[in-house]
Amino acid sequence: MKTNYNIVMKEIIEKIQEGNVPKILLHSCCGPCSTEVIARLTPYFDITILYYNPNIEPMAEYEKRKQEQIRFIKEFTPINKLDYLDCDYDNESFQKMAIGLENEPEGGSRCHRCYELRLTKTAELAKENGYEYFGTTLTVSPYKNSTVINQIGEMVSNKLGVKYLYSDFKKENGYKNSIEYSKQYKLYRQNYCGCHFSRVIGIEE
Repeated sequence: MKTNYNIVMKEIIEKIQEGNVPKILLHSCCGPCSTEVIARLTPYFDITILYYNPNIEPMAEYEKRKQEQIRFIKEFTPINKLDYLDCDYDNESFQKMAIGLENEPEGGSRCHRCYELRLTKTAELAKENGYEYFGTTLTVSPYKNSTVINQIGEMVSNKLGVKYLYSDFKKENGYKNSIEYSKQYKLYRQNYCGCHFSRVIGIEE
């Protein structure tokens, strides 16, 4: 039976003791996708957004999306703490990872390795900085396979010893809500996922 990761997430949240607000380092693929995810998690977590996306090309596009992410964080009113952790543009890591996978179809093993690259960095930083959980906004997108993302998140969690917040944020109209938030905050919405492979065929977030 296919796992409903939205239910799994709710079960994790239900086990959080009243009065305890755990810290989560949340990888964000972009400002628009982060909107609904932040809104859904802010009643339960102190959230720090990590914008680690070495796949995004060119650098000007990376910076444009990054600034939109920061602007949303500044303009949104959270219930609990909402912060931002910056990191360097790291496209070289993506390029090295993609060697030998250039001809893989979009959504295939190259994308899976990209998810792993970003989630591993998130988990490493979460462990270094004392976060109780790490997670990602990637599952809000209908163009992303939530089962694969959660399996990778679980693998990384087991490897590094940091709790992973399972999710399927597209459930309960998550993607639709993210579009409405984007309109409300006038956020730039990109028309390709990030890397030059997706740019050629126009795979959206």
